[in-house]
Amino acid sequence: MAVFVTRGKIALTLANQNLLIKVPEQYIQVAIPVPMRQLFTYRVPQALSSPAIKVGERVAVSFGPRKVIGIVIDAQAQCDFEVSKVKDITTRLNDNFNLSQSLVSFLQLCAHYYHHPVGDVFQQALPILLRKIENITLSPPMVWQAQCPNEETSDILVKLEKKAAKQFALYQIINNHRGISWVELRTLGYSKAQLNALQTKALITEKEQVAEQYTWQEDTLNQADRLVLSSEQAIIVSAINHSLAQFSCHLIDGVTGSGKTEVYLQAMEEVLANNQQVLVIVPEIGLTPQTLNRFEQRFNVPIALHHSGLNDKERLATWLSAQQGSAAIVIGTRSAVFTPLHRLGLIIIDEEHDSSLKQQDSFRYHCRDMAILRARQLNIPIVLGTATPSFESLQNALSGRYSYHQLLNRAGKSNKAKIALIDMNQQQVEFGLSGTLKHEMKQTLARGEQVLLFLNRRGYAPAINCQECHWLAECQRCDKPYTLHQKQQLLICHHCGSQKRIPPQCPSCGSVRIAPLGQGTEQLESRLEELFPDSSIVRIDRDSTRKKGELTKLLQEVSDKKHQLLVGTQMLAKGHHFPDVTLVAVLDVDGALFSFDFRASEQMAQLLIQVAGRAGRASKPGKVLVQSSFVDHPLLQDLVHNGYHHFAHQALTERKQARLPPFTFQALLRADANYPSYPEKFLRSLTEQSLVGCEFAGPVPAAMEKKAGKFRYHLIIQAKSRKDLHRGILQLLTQIPNNEWQGKVRWSLDIDPIDLNW
Repeated sequence: MAVFVTRGKIALTLANQNLLIKVPEQYIQVAIPVPMRQLFTYRVPQALSSPAIKVGERVAVSFGPRKVIGIVIDAQAQCDFEVSKVKDITTRLNDNFNLSQSLVSFLQLCAHYYHHPVGDVFQQALPILLRKIENITLSPPMVWQAQCPNEETSDILVKLEKKAAKQFALYQIINNHRGISWVELRTLGYSKAQLNALQTKALITEKEQVAEQYTWQEDTLNQADRLVLSSEQAIIVSAINHSLAQFSCHLIDGVTGSGKTEVYLQAMEEVLANNQQVLVIVPEIGLTPQTLNRFEQRFNVPIALHHSGLNDKERLATWLSAQQGSAAIVIGTRSAVFTPLHRLGLIIIDEEHDSSLKQQDSFRYHCRDMAILRARQLNIPIVLGTATPSFESLQNALSGRYSYHQLLNRAGKSNKAKIALIDMNQQQVEFGLSGTLKHEMKQTLARGEQVLLFLNRRGYAPAINCQECHWLAECQRCDKPYTLHQKQQLLICHHCGSQKRIPPQCPSCGSVRIAPLGQGTEQLESRLEELFPDSSIVRIDRDSTRKKGELTKLLQEVSDKKHQLLVGTQMLAKGHHFPDVTLVAVLDVDGALFSFDFRASEQMAQLLIQVAGRAGRASKPGKVLVQSSFVDHPLLQDLVHNGYHHFAHQALTERKQARLPPFTFQALLRADANYPSYPEKFLRSLTEQSLVGCEFAGPVPAAMEKKAGKFRYHLIIQAKSRKDLHRGILQLLTQIPNNEWQGKVRWSLDIDPIDLNW
């Protein structure tokens, strides 16, 4: 008997008879980016079965009339369907961009917790270029390195230091690293022109980066930049280092300017020395440059960046360097939590309270919660840092679930700024500025110090109206006023993005007396130019920082003292270090004092303390002034006289009595449609079900009922335990396909919602 092995079959030749024995067909389960909460079964044709297909592999499959990229979740699946109806996979993308088993399991956990379509979760975890079927051609990564010094270059450097300080600083950064990418240098605020100038002078050269795993070397740590820790800081670093081989969650609750970043840096040293990787997550892109700068000064290691300011190829390069182990540190915004770091040893979440860590559309995950889940899965520590801890994190720390560390004193010689309230009812007001504030501003500027004015409202004015008939320019798609943008000569809806020209006269009565109503940052900037003509003014908000690299440039100019007056929205409130800002003023705090959302007071208190933390961060004393027409409001009084922590403990007691998170657990079902009755009826029918351990609140119209032409309704599901909530949600999800209104509405589910305004 002779045996011949062929692909998919075994042929037996015996006594001139050929017998064919079929090998069982191979089936796989694939996650596809469609709005369906299930996996899909496909057959692996014999021609594509070798080498063996693996979990995490990317494959091209047919889905309806189109071809899409799917991720293999089960490589040995059972086929429960009629075999003739099962499609073959089209292509295997053998490009080494596959997901690890660990990352696949993590993404499945994310999909399960948020009850989100698993294919969409995997899609969002992939760089855009990996979502396409086309072959990817990547040029090798390039880095800048300093040339070997000689007598000629030494003379050039002496001249540079005197005549071109920016180029000299750039050379110093490149010289202190074995290789640094253009993405990092661009993030730090340098330009191609400066690089080209140094290259022309033969001081630096661009080379191909050698693809190799990160290993700790003697010159990795810059000891000169290493600060001596206070006793409080040293205890925290020691606690983190003792937990490196196991899961633990550390909440660092430190006042603004208390040296949390130094704690992060020294906690990272041992992790990097073990040849492991560190993931650092910041809430917004604006915090990336200063974080990168501190890390570049301390560690001579490959650092990768991950945020929306990068192009598709740059994001893929970060993804690959993390996957291959060449990146020692990854710094990114919330989506960086899905980065494929195979040797991850520590996760750090800076400003863990920040609402930007929560994705508010499509896959509504909270980066902090998913990072904790990933740390638990990998059995590694995670560090949460903030001056104003979220109530969820604070309660977990107080109950012993997290290790709780406090930094009660500012680092160095800086002292905590005092907060004072200004009663607007007893002041003469000009351009939204009280007399007391203008006086303090003049004194601060006279001393050569900087002033920060915080107004969380961009544009020129939040509305325009007719002074004759009181007509208001409203967006018809949102039933909200248009915001006036004077420089663009446009009315823009900040909710749906629609635009229109400023009308020359009132469309209701024909009057030409149309005037702005209220004040935004753009108007405040122009008014300040009138009041302080000798001072340079800079405005930092979403409108003024649209261009790539503009935010980094403006922040650097502030640090270089090119501007004396800073006007900005919440972009300026978080984590920035301005040593010469000694006066901070909050112009309008009243809007946040009265809200239907039970989280509004928490968010307002966090924002106020964070803004106040920008004052007096160096040796110069700082002052914070808060303008309000309700200075007797209990929240303001508590914050000013007792601080954030007293307020937080009081608020937690109230939350417990009211049976609100973090003592209960919530999910929010949103529904919208072209007619207001449809979403209301859809959600109403869901409340007819009986969910064990759960209760309903609603349905009610959203805070902004109409947005982008759609009418929106909310339904809150609440339970005493997380288990009861998720069991109830699963029950609801099984009933929705049978709901007679589900085809007429668009609905979404938000687990652990933090903003009821959406």
